[in-house]
Amino acid sequence: RNMANFTAVSGFLLMGFSAKPELEVLWASLFLVLYLVALTGNTLIIAATSMDDSLYSPMYFFLKHLSFLDICYISVTVPRSICNSFRHTSSISLWECILQCLAFVLCGSAELAMLTVMSYDRYVAICLPLRYEIIMNVNTCIHGILAVWISGVISGVMHTSATFSIHFCGANVIHQFFCEVPQLLKLACSDEYVSELGVTAFLSLVVLLCFLSIGFSYTRIFSTVLWIPSAEGRAKAFATCLPHLAVVTLFLSTGAFEFLKPHSDSPTALDFLLTLFYTVLPPTLNPMIYSLRNKAMKAALQRIVKRRKAYLFC
Repeated sequence: RNMANFTAVSGFLLMGFSAKPELEVLWASLFLVLYLVALTGNTLIIAATSMDDSLYSPMYFFLKHLSFLDICYISVTVPRSICNSFRHTSSISLWECILQCLAFVLCGSAELAMLTVMSYDRYVAICLPLRYEIIMNVNTCIHGILAVWISGVISGVMHTSATFSIHFCGANVIHQFFCEVPQLLKLACSDEYVSELGVTAFLSLVVLLCFLSIGFSYTRIFSTVLWIPSAEGRAKAFATCLPHLAVVTLFLSTGAFEFLKPHSDSPTALDFLLTLFYTVLPPTLNPMIYSLRNKAMKAALQRIVKRRKAYLFC
């Protein structure tokens, strides 16, 4: 491909899950169920952490923002895909694609930053318990949230501007159900994607630093927990950390596997399934992971349900 083949792109065609309309609707229905589960679970966590006085702590403050990010993250790609499948259409305009790419990278980067901040919160809580309230004060929490969103915006703008500053050649078919950056780069003319590779290298370094920070926090946490003399104390410490570690592992492993695996020119059903793992599963499973092992969260959710029932029957 070269500049001679360059054509002005006004939009793209997104690949569906199946060429058969019946299977396409089936996939869309599955996506709709997962989306509603993610929406319900994360909304309940936001409600519980906002309404229940027993959950007014930095850990639940960050969890509330993580749930909001999860709603944003899954809402960027899934509703549009569901709508396209039910309408049996695959087109997306250039500006819609730009906005989708910006929002997806922004939310993904912000989520990683949030998980890094939450791991630091757990590190202070377990390793420096006597100084926890001093270190994790209101200002620290607010600055942490601001840093999360600022890092997300910077990553999103850098990635999106570098991606869409290139010229696209040939077919405008994206072999994915949303505007994914690696798939867009396949449409680049010649070697124009070199600038995007520079941005990718920089953001990869940021991801590595976040990963090392999380790894350092949990190395210190586990070494501290193992020195706790009572079994009950160790169990309580692990109960507050393991859900977050499970969420971090799920998010990083699915994302890393998707972007490190070789991308073929004609993606298979397995490729779409793997994409599903890192775009849909983390926001859907995060509320379940946090609520299943967290007694305070389960108790808060039960109180909300009881209040709702009492309100309905009054």
